[in-house]
Amino acid sequence: MVSRLLKNWGGPAFFLLISLVPLLLGVGYALLYSLGLVGVLSEGFTLSHWESLLRKSSFWQTMGFSFYVALVTIMLAGVLAASLVLRDPKRFRQPTPSFLMYMPLAIPAIVMAFFIFQLLSKGGWLSRLSYKLGLINDLLAFPDWINDNYGIGIIVSHLLMATPFFVLFFTNIYDNEQIASYRQLAYTMGASRRQARWRIELPMLLRPAAPTLFLYFLFVMGSYEVPLLLGSQSVQMVSVLTIQKMQRFNLENIPQAYVTSVVYTMLVVLLIALMAWLSPKKQTS
Repeated sequence: MVSRLLKNWGGPAFFLLISLVPLLLGVGYALLYSLGLVGVLSEGFTLSHWESLLRKSSFWQTMGFSFYVALVTIMLAGVLAASLVLRDPKRFRQPTPSFLMYMPLAIPAIVMAFFIFQLLSKGGWLSRLSYKLGLINDLLAFPDWINDNYGIGIIVSHLLMATPFFVLFFTNIYDNEQIASYRQLAYTMGASRRQARWRIELPMLLRPAAPTLFLYFLFVMGSYEVPLLLGSQSVQMVSVLTIQKMQRFNLENIPQAYVTSVVYTMLVVLLIALMAWLSPKKQTS
C-alpha cells in the first residue's frame, strides 16, 4: 500500500515540496513583514504600510504599466508568429529557418536588452544611421525609444525573444493538430482561403496555445533585467519597483516592497484562477 502511494504520488509530492513550499514560505514571510509582525521594524500588527502604498498613484501606475507591457508584447508576438506559421507552415521545418528561430532562444534576456539599447538609443546604431542618411540633424533629435514612458524598448526586446519561441510552438501545434488536413477539408467543402484561415486554422492554433500565451504574459509582466536597463525611472515595472524599494537605505521602504510583492502574487494567483475557470468553458463550447 505504501509503495503504491509512493509510486503514484511520490513524484508530484516531491515536486510540490521543492517548488511550492518555498514559494509559500516566501510569500508568507512577505505578508507577515508587510503587516509589521516580523522584521527590524516590527512593532505589532499594522496596516499602515499597506495604506501608505495603496494610496500612491505611482503604485497603480506601475501595476498598469506592467500589465500594458506584457499584454502588448504577447499580442504582437502571437499575431506575428501565427501569421508567419499560417503563411507557410513547412518553412520552419527546414534546417536554416528552424536554426534562425532557435538562435534567439539561446540569448539571455540581459544580452538582448544590451543589444536593443545599442540599437535604439539616441547614441545607437539606428540614430547614427539616420544621422548619416540625413533623416535627422542631431542625434538628440532621434525619438525616445529607450527609457521612455511607453516601454517601447522593453516591448521590442521581449518581442524579439517571444516571437521565435511562439513560431516554433505554433509550428508544433500545426503538425500535431493536423490543421493542414482540416484546411484541405474546408477547401473541399467550398470554403475560401480567408474563411479557412480565420474559422479553421487560427482557432485550432490558438486554442491549445492559450495557456502558454498566458504563462508567457505572466513572465513578461514579472521580468526584471530588461525593464531595469531599458525602462523609465518615472514609470517602472513591478519587479524593478520592488527591488529598488528593497535595496534603498530607508528602512521604511522595505515593508512597502513586501506589500508590492504580496499584491503582485495575489494578482497572479487571481489571473491563474480566472484562466483555470474559463478554460473548461472554452473546451465545452
